[in-house]
Amino acid sequence: MLTFVLVLASIVAAVVPMVGFLWVAWWLDRYDREPVWLVLMTFAWGALIATLLSLVGNTLMDLAIGLAFGPAAAGMVTPVLVAPAIEEPTKAAILLLVVRSRRFDNATDGIVYGVAAGLGFGMTENLLYFITAARVASFDPLSGTLAWAATVFARTFFSALMHASASALVGAALGLSRFWHRALRPLGLIAGLALAMGMHALWNGLLTAASVKGMPSLVAVDFALFPFELLGVFLLFQLGLWQERRILRRELEAEAHEHGTLPLAHIPHLASWRRRALSHFAPRGVDQAAYIRAATALGFRRGQLHAKAARVEAWLERDLLRLRQEIRGILQPPTS
Repeated sequence: MLTFVLVLASIVAAVVPMVGFLWVAWWLDRYDREPVWLVLMTFAWGALIATLLSLVGNTLMDLAIGLAFGPAAAGMVTPVLVAPAIEEPTKAAILLLVVRSRRFDNATDGIVYGVAAGLGFGMTENLLYFITAARVASFDPLSGTLAWAATVFARTFFSALMHASASALVGAALGLSRFWHRALRPLGLIAGLALAMGMHALWNGLLTAASVKGMPSLVAVDFALFPFELLGVFLLFQLGLWQERRILRRELEAEAHEHGTLPLAHIPHLASWRRRALSHFAPRGVDQAAYIRAATALGFRRGQLHAKAARVEAWLERDLLRLRQEIRGILQPPTS
């Protein structure tokens, strides 16, 4: 009976927090939130495909290292070197598809999609660990249940968020390099993967060293270091939002001066997520939500067009014309 209850609790504990974290990441992207279906698809990739590919890859490499150098070597090398080298690219593979979407604009978007892939991966991995701990609890109900609860806490707030943070670094790098010259874009992916693997290897390395050398203090060091890594990713996200605000203000002001598409008085509102949420600045009869969406897209498209390599993205100019027409249609006063 205890095992059954803990297995059900494991499913809830694995799914609910990851979906909650995903919603927070999506909500924090305040200026131009990504399509829910695309975020969920990225989450599903991490939960299903990336975990399966990683399981197969890690297992095969662990067997190969074990046969060549012995089980002890495999126990140290696989979690520290093999797992990061396999899991980070498999999680990030979906981002190479998502980055081709016209809704993928910058580093902020990359972080959202990276977090989605990492949380999906963390959810499935957590479920496997939680169910294993639930089955073990049947042999010693008291200490087993406590061990299960400790596993849920550690993996929910540390291991899974490590996966999300590592993948977020890859997404941020892809977002930053989205409009670089084609020859330079692979450098963004390489840098992002290197940072993600480094974060993953540090996390696994300290835990492995603590187990092999019998030094539980290293576990405490690992748990103490990770919040600073998570804070770094959060600050990177905030920096991306700040950059989005600058782009919107600069490009929409230029748009107002050059084309008269929208009034200058609206720009302080359009470039601030707080003012968007707290004030009704559009003229009476105007769909303010539609106006905000179109103006935001216009500002980002202008910023992308002016990027160094944006000239190769011919669709940007077409989209700019479409958005100008859309905004003029939204702001046109209704006729009686």
